[in-house]
Amino acid sequence: MSHRTKKKRQPDNRESGRDKGAVRGAADRRDLPEVTLPSSVRFWTHTTYKVAAVCGFLLLAVALVFGQTIGHEFINFDDNLYVYENPVVQRGLTLQGFRWAFTTFHANNWHPLTWFSHMLDCTLYGLQAGGHHLTSVFLHASTVVLLFLVLWRMTGFLWRSAFVAAVFAIHPLRAESVAWVAERKDVLSGLFFMLTLGAYVRYVRRPTSMVRYGVVVLIYAGGLMTKPMLVTLPFVLLLLDYWPLGRMGPTADKASSFPWRVIVDKFPLLALTAASCAVTFFAQGDAIAPIDAIPISSRVANALVSYMAYIGDLFYPVGLAVIYPLRGDGVPIGKAIASTLALMGISTATLVWRRQFPYLFVGWFWYLGMLVPVIGLLQVGSQSMADRYTYLPQIGLCLAVTWGGAQLAASWRRHRWVCIAVSVLAVLILMGFAWRQTSYWRNSETLWTHALDCDIRNYKAHGSLGAALVAKGQNDAAIVHFQKALEITPKYAMAHLNIGHIMAVRGQNDAAIAHFQKALEINPVNAEAHLNLGVALKRRGQVDAAIAHYRKALEIEPNYAIAYLYIGYIMAEQGQNDAAIANFQKALEINPVSAEAYFNLGVALQKRGQNDAAIVHFQKALEIKPTYADARFRLGVALERSGQVDAAITQYRRVLEIRPDYAGAYNNLGTIMAERGQFDAAIAHFQKALEIKPDDANVRDNLDLALKSRGRSAGSR
Repeated sequence: MSHRTKKKRQPDNRESGRDKGAVRGAADRRDLPEVTLPSSVRFWTHTTYKVAAVCGFLLLAVALVFGQTIGHEFINFDDNLYVYENPVVQRGLTLQGFRWAFTTFHANNWHPLTWFSHMLDCTLYGLQAGGHHLTSVFLHASTVVLLFLVLWRMTGFLWRSAFVAAVFAIHPLRAESVAWVAERKDVLSGLFFMLTLGAYVRYVRRPTSMVRYGVVVLIYAGGLMTKPMLVTLPFVLLLLDYWPLGRMGPTADKASSFPWRVIVDKFPLLALTAASCAVTFFAQGDAIAPIDAIPISSRVANALVSYMAYIGDLFYPVGLAVIYPLRGDGVPIGKAIASTLALMGISTATLVWRRQFPYLFVGWFWYLGMLVPVIGLLQVGSQSMADRYTYLPQIGLCLAVTWGGAQLAASWRRHRWVCIAVSVLAVLILMGFAWRQTSYWRNSETLWTHALDCDIRNYKAHGSLGAALVAKGQNDAAIVHFQKALEITPKYAMAHLNIGHIMAVRGQNDAAIAHFQKALEINPVNAEAHLNLGVALKRRGQVDAAIAHYRKALEIEPNYAIAYLYIGYIMAEQGQNDAAIANFQKALEINPVSAEAYFNLGVALQKRGQNDAAIVHFQKALEIKPTYADARFRLGVALERSGQVDAAITQYRRVLEIRPDYAGAYNNLGTIMAERGQFDAAIAHFQKALEIKPDDANVRDNLDLALKSRGRSAGSR
């Protein structure tokens, strides 16, 4: 009997994730011998084409999901603060803007590089929202590709890295970060985060070089100037030192002593972190909720529940809204306890199994650590959680799940095909959900309507939808939402403020005053409420009280340009021309693109007899707002006074193109025609002016003179 010897089946290392041409991470050295090829040979292998294909797919996926945002509008949630109502940003990249970006704490943040990106967009696209969205999509796509390349470089697993990058690229939770222009800081900081990781891997994997380390520090410093949430990056680098970089932990060289170099490397980064924390704390100022407003116990409970909620959203991304307001009744105690037990259990398991499964340890604590600045222990704003907060932290979760799933499936007979099928299906499903989630960001109305579909008791969504309806002129529908918001949260100052606006537009001044006062009872440091109350009081004739509220608004917000403008109006009306000029000039210092400030300053200078200076200011106003009929009319008057009569006629005619009912333009044209002896034309203009303003005695006198002059002229002939 012959005996046939069976050959042992060799391990299949082909495409369970590892590529022959890929650079293996330190964690893999226990399993396979390290084979180092010359860099030129290693690059020009079949792996290069796979990497290029993966990058191409990632870019295509981002384009398919988020490309629709090019047709989206700005929304009425911070986009005004960052772009379309920000005069400094609107002017594009300027030296003044450069200084402002580094010295301002506008919107309670210090992120100069983020401001530069918005300024650059305004330089390139003006206020065309699609261009601003395009930049955000480009930044996100760049971050996605870098994530893939960095993970592959660190671990040596191409397909696992590709899957993590794909989930990061098109998960529905990314919609808020990518489709919201004001959240540019997310995608920009993500790019700097990946660049820092890439520079750090290059520094670690090559002989020690202070130049390469300096690049790490420099990029990290830039990242902190895009969004302070990157303060957790040194902690992430420490985790990566454990796995997959192998500078400490189970894959480190056992003969080496304690890896002091790993700790020392972080000192300069931690110094930058401390500086950023200090600046951010100072910048956010009053935006940080005091302890008496939200107790520590409520904050901790909300943080614990939020940690678990974000995990749920990773696997079941349904019902995602732009904002999740804090509830007055707090978090249910049972929910907080269950979340605590779950977090403790997962954390304990990853610690116990950190040597066998280091990727679980790293991924889990990446997730926990990166969320610390925004988990709500230091509460800023009124949200309990936010989708945008997961932008970088959930990479850790996805990494842990991907590596853990691949390890679990490795023992299955057809594990490769199962992994491929599950991965493709997951990516396609996520793309569909993400496309739909992104579509809700088309405009303010669709965004807030969806938020109410998710939670009808979302008072913030009611208030913001009401504001969107006001912008469309649907005031009756807007009031319904403002009142609904007040039913849910009676101390919602912005609802009173917005109802006051509508009452003022309707001429119900007393009702407007009552709502503005109610808003100030709830929030005494609301500068906008003080401003609007001042306007309403002025209409009632209480000028001194109005000025007091304007000045109070300036105490709260010293750079409130419109408050200086309104004080200037009153000074001009009271004949205090010098004081008016000073206030208009101050308004222009703050907001150099205020057409109203240029116009009113021009009028004040005209009263002072500075006609040439007035012309310059009227022209400035028209450069900003070409359809500004009053500025064009005043420019015509100034040109007429300077002897440029033909130019004045041109301006008056353009005024009538903009506003055919502008009686003053007809009257002035009639006067010029009469002076030139063109009495029929003059009479026609005066008659047109009287059709618009039948009781204007000045125009009637001009018409009588023109008729008499025409009669005398006819008699002399």
